[in-house]
Amino acid sequence: MTVLGCIADDFTGATDIAGLLARSGMAVRLRIGVPTEPADESAACEVIALKIRTAPRDLAVAEARAALAWLKSTGAERFYWKYCSTFDSTPQGNIGPVAEALMGDLGISQTVYCPAFPENDRRVFMGNLFVGHVPLAESPMKDHPLTPMHDSNLVRLLTPQVAGTVALLDYRTVARGGEAIRRALAELAGRGIAHVVVDAINGADLEAAAAGAWHLPLLTGGSALAMPLPALYRQAGLLDAGADRPARRDVDRTTVILSGSCSAMTRAQVSAYLASGAPAFRLDPVSLAENGPQQALDWLAGQDLSTAPILYATAESAAVRAAQDQLGVAKAGEVVESALAAAAILARDLGARRFLVAGGETSGAVTKALAVAQLDLGAEIAPGVPWTFSHSGGHPIALALKSGNFGDENFFLAAQEKLDAA
Repeated sequence: MTVLGCIADDFTGATDIAGLLARSGMAVRLRIGVPTEPADESAACEVIALKIRTAPRDLAVAEARAALAWLKSTGAERFYWKYCSTFDSTPQGNIGPVAEALMGDLGISQTVYCPAFPENDRRVFMGNLFVGHVPLAESPMKDHPLTPMHDSNLVRLLTPQVAGTVALLDYRTVARGGEAIRRALAELAGRGIAHVVVDAINGADLEAAAAGAWHLPLLTGGSALAMPLPALYRQAGLLDAGADRPARRDVDRTTVILSGSCSAMTRAQVSAYLASGAPAFRLDPVSLAENGPQQALDWLAGQDLSTAPILYATAESAAVRAAQDQLGVAKAGEVVESALAAAAILARDLGARRFLVAGGETSGAVTKALAVAQLDLGAEIAPGVPWTFSHSGGHPIALALKSGNFGDENFFLAAQEKLDAA
């Protein structure tokens, strides 16, 4: 029986939470999209990857509710709504609307929100989200092409997204531990507080938050809040003591790297990879809109895939804004996603068996193009980024789906070395 059912708002987020739960020794199965059939067998943790972070609100809510219904069919009674550790959203949603819809379907009146991920320098203090040493609204996220974040306060960000009342459970209560958090949540529930933002600045805070809130049927947050849950489930007798080992697959070393993210870290990673002398092709959204992707595909067809060529649309914020001004935000993103998806299919047909993908929207487009329905979790490359294994076009493949800001500057080379050494 499934103990925990997770719904992720994009594909990199799904591999993020799946990887951290697997690190904690929980058997995890990651499914791409809502399955159309009941599960023949289910893992202790089932993760459903959706592509709804920037989808219209009604569509996002409908897909999340469908995912919840399927997860309930596996026997799960505890659920997790996973979104980005930088709380990527718009004033209209989708974080709050999805959470409120899931609460309604579960018949519950309260949940918590904690996107903190200290291992990746995301911390929540007095309700304000920090990225590294600066507030969210002063970080590079302020220039995100799809979800620019211009406020760092999670209570303010969440309030217009939900009908229920939002409140903060601050660091002073968190510091007193799990029992204090549990009592505080009960007191807030008695006052009709439905949505509770929880401070967390380090791993101990996350462990306390999980210990104080794990009894709630629905938790929401980044992936790090979920990491203590397997130990809590074992203590409660809900989960076997044995640990699940990461999957290991032998796949050819033929590799392609596809980068659509324009985050600050991905820009640094692409720059470092270009400096290594790897074959590279830069995708320009305006050129793609005018001429299509054929030039890029022709270039890819001429590459030796053992050298791990990279196709990238990664660019500085000014260049991104210029393309968006000319094409529109949606069109600029669509042409890049379409080109990278086409490149993934061509690379597979040319013999590529390892795919490194940077960016949540890009990962969704590529994974769907490759018709991947399920991923098995492998070794972790960086916090929140595991290798995963599946099949596409009848071939075994390995995929690493990287959230834009995750990993260090040498991620693309380190990922290949990690898989070789596994």
